[in-house]
Amino acid sequence: MIMNPRTSLLFVVAAIALTACGDEARLPVSAGIGAHPQLPPPHPSLITTVNVAPAKGWPENGKPAAAQGMTVNVFAKGLDHPRWLYVLPNGDVLVAETNAPAKPKDDEPEGVRDWIMSRLMHEAGADAPSANRITLLRDADGDGVAETRSKFIEGLNSPFGMALIGNDLYVADSDAVVKFPYAEGTDRITQPGTKVTDLPAGPINYHWTKNLLAGRDGSQLYVTVGSNSNIGENGMDEEEGRAAIWELDPKNGSKRIYASGMRNPNGLAWEPDSGTLWTVVNERDELGSDLVPDYLTSVPDGSFFGWPYSYFGRHIDDRVKPQQPDLVAKARVPDYALGPHTASLGLAFSKNNAWPAPFNNGVFIGQHGSWNRKPYSGYRVIFVSFKDGKPFGDPFDVLTGFLSRDGDAFGRPVGVALNKQAALLVADDVGNTIWRVKPSVMPTGSARTTSTQR
Repeated sequence: MIMNPRTSLLFVVAAIALTACGDEARLPVSAGIGAHPQLPPPHPSLITTVNVAPAKGWPENGKPAAAQGMTVNVFAKGLDHPRWLYVLPNGDVLVAETNAPAKPKDDEPEGVRDWIMSRLMHEAGADAPSANRITLLRDADGDGVAETRSKFIEGLNSPFGMALIGNDLYVADSDAVVKFPYAEGTDRITQPGTKVTDLPAGPINYHWTKNLLAGRDGSQLYVTVGSNSNIGENGMDEEEGRAAIWELDPKNGSKRIYASGMRNPNGLAWEPDSGTLWTVVNERDELGSDLVPDYLTSVPDGSFFGWPYSYFGRHIDDRVKPQQPDLVAKARVPDYALGPHTASLGLAFSKNNAWPAPFNNGVFIGQHGSWNRKPYSGYRVIFVSFKDGKPFGDPFDVLTGFLSRDGDAFGRPVGVALNKQAALLVADDVGNTIWRVKPSVMPTGSARTTSTQR
């Protein structure tokens, strides 16, 4: 979009107005956390609340702050927008270096708000070209630092989720699930991938990140597909197959909707004791700084979680027309709220004695951080304890310090995974770093963890 000086000035004035106005939170983030979060009346403002932490990266020798009793170090740095992690059985770590797929050249912002939002996303570091690569990191000597790095698979299309079943490595591009042959110990795959199935994409592709999880017996894959809008404003015909988790047969590409009504599910994992599927979901924006909390939830087969018609069960979103009362009546209440606008993405179960209590039973969650809340929320890694297969109590901070005192983003946590030694790995897509977190003192008789990502 080419603008004359006067138009450009108007856009600048509008940008200042947009960032200066908007709703401010009346409740602390903690009010929107837990099994029974506070859900105040919606408070949309005339001008959307936009509060983006500018992406600055870490100063020299800078790093996030680990919780008391934990240490953090650089596992690998100098990556290109690392977002998602997968640990192979031999301990090698795969990193998806990725960003949103390129838009068509003629797909310019249509109005002042669209232009402003694109500029603010630029500030957040969310519009850089995608490296379209999976990188392999290897810590052969076990000292907690990857000494080997190789370009494992290149030429992908905004890759995200990864899953290994037997000798087949599956990758979720932004528009398809692709299969590659894998042999243990290899540090590079050059064979072209084989498409297993297409995924919803197209020129909008609003939530482009697609995650994968292998079924517990390896016969199925589970695929997250986020919505193509905030609340269906592009028309529900654009949401076909989206806002859902798919169950996919990797042998023949057949698929069905396993669960639906989730605006943007990302992390997937199996609860170790019950074998239940769990996910974290990003909820809708523009209802005020106190709504709507993102959530962690179990996902029964056939369940529906309300999007776009309702949130957190049967709380109607009056902006969505027409409504679907029959669907809303079936909307499942999520198990555990994670705070409004936290952008909770990464999910990894910890069920082992390599961590002291309470970190020996529960989930680590990477919270990428807000743009639609004043003050900020997220920008941290938390741990939610489990008891009898369900979330229990308040969350614990694991990593903080991703924001400066001035509100700049040193980093933003995304994917999380436990490595073969049960240390926590955290992908930081602004700091271009993989952080490694572990207890300062390992408990007596500690053992390696059993991964729940495959």
